[in-house]
Amino acid sequence: MVNIQKRIKLLKRSPSYIKAYEDLEFLKSVKLRPARLQLELLKPDLVLQANHIHSTIVVFGSARISSPERTRSAVRILEKKLKASPRSRGIQQHLAIARRVQLKSKYYEEARRFARIVSMQSGHQGSQRYLMVTGGGPGIMEAANRGAYEVKARSIGFNITLPHEQNPNPYISPEFCFLFHYFAIRKMHLLMRAKALVFFPGGYGTMDELFEVLTLVQTGKKEQFPIILFGREFWERVINFDSLVEEGVISPGDTNIFKFVEKAEEAWKIISDFYKKN
Repeated sequence: MVNIQKRIKLLKRSPSYIKAYEDLEFLKSVKLRPARLQLELLKPDLVLQANHIHSTIVVFGSARISSPERTRSAVRILEKKLKASPRSRGIQQHLAIARRVQLKSKYYEEARRFARIVSMQSGHQGSQRYLMVTGGGPGIMEAANRGAYEVKARSIGFNITLPHEQNPNPYISPEFCFLFHYFAIRKMHLLMRAKALVFFPGGYGTMDELFEVLTLVQTGKKEQFPIILFGREFWERVINFDSLVEEGVISPGDTNIFKFVEKAEEAWKIISDFYKKN
């Protein structure tokens, strides 16, 4: 004879009985990728809409370019190691790189100052005209969120899951600290509300984001708007834009899509002047 109550309990424990929207294994399955993409697009969008966030300025740059204090400390540690093992080629190489990164720590301070200027000019809390946005990680991203935080302004962080866990930097506004799985959706959110993009020296990730937006503007998929590159010396050393023109793979006018600056005030002037005219 069937034990009805026991049978019902067994049925309720079955994975098929879990509501679809509560079934994590189901939601993580390969065939549910389209639904996950949509959810990842919708969640930040609805939160930002509810908070009336429509205009942002996005800062990109290396996660490895830290504050002057941290980079100085890293150099000192390696100098001590080299003193103990003066013939170590590995330590010599690491020290040379650390010293180059230390030279670039000035960009951490410029990103921090730039975010302070934008946030102070834009007003505070609910009245902010522009919110600073970053990829939510350390380095230059931290600097921009930190600058906003220091003047009591809100800022946004769009973090991403990586093989090596990357914690969000502590200066993001908690209500606007998002985590993404898909790079493509994250990029969409970085651009959706952007009124200007500001690029500091960076590696593959920064280059990827820069060239994607240059392509969108070049092809008319996005109207021209301020795209600012901090540090002409760095950018012209790592990317030979003039050679691309000489080789005939881009037009001379394509180098006018972006502007070089060295200081935070220059960047803010380009942005404010652009929107006075438009």
